[in-house]
Amino acid sequence: MDINDNVTEERPDGGRARTASIQSVDRALEVLEILARHGEGGVSDIADTLGVHKSTISRLVSVLERRGFVEQVADRGKYRLGFTIVRLAGATMATRDLARESRDICQPLADEVGETVNLAVLDNGRAVNVTEASGSAGIGLRTWVGQSCPAHATSSGKVLLAGLPKDDLEPYVAVPLERFTDDTITEPDLVRAELDDIRGRGWALARQELEEGLNAIAAPVRDQTGEVIAALSVSGPTFRLDDDRMGELVGRVTDAADRISMRLGHSG
Repeated sequence: MDINDNVTEERPDGGRARTASIQSVDRALEVLEILARHGEGGVSDIADTLGVHKSTISRLVSVLERRGFVEQVADRGKYRLGFTIVRLAGATMATRDLARESRDICQPLADEVGETVNLAVLDNGRAVNVTEASGSAGIGLRTWVGQSCPAHATSSGKVLLAGLPKDDLEPYVAVPLERFTDDTITEPDLVRAELDDIRGRGWALARQELEEGLNAIAAPVRDQTGEVIAALSVSGPTFRLDDDRMGELVGRVTDAADRISMRLGHSG
């Protein structure tokens, strides 16, 4: 049973009420909140607290346990929050740490090059910008913070895709991808080939692939394990950020990304 499946909830009085999948999710979240408050709990205790039949809780707990959200306390028949909760909380804290640790590197870079600097993370095949710094030439342009962009059409997204294990990458490149301009690379084999090149050289370009007249260059940010967790990019209009200018900026962008990586524990 999946946590999003419809379930038939059994009440203590023997009645049965069919609930929608959204109610199943809500009930599972209540189970997690109870365990968070009390540290641990048995199926009967949780069922009593929620006022539902213990077989309903048993099924929900089984799903949560299978996904690592709860784990059974050895020899005690009770449950506590599992490692998946820790992992998700860690991912949230990592994003916050990433934004904080990068801020005083991104702004000086933006001031130096005069263009917009963004830091992005990968979310379900899209690059989501979490930090932005504007250079003098970029002041007054629209902000990209909080926006998600198709990864295959952006320099940051390409860096993030290139950092994925190949098995994880395939769902994002296995079919023809959306075209945004005449320069968007959409053929899976061509995307794979470009990502191989990016892995080898350590940076990526996007030449008018998301928007006409917009170019960008990006480099990977790594954590203490060496995993690519973010991408640092410089973007600007093509009349300022042409191929020659992007070539000049490669060293500055990769150096800034490396400095953020070192702050996050990456030894290089």
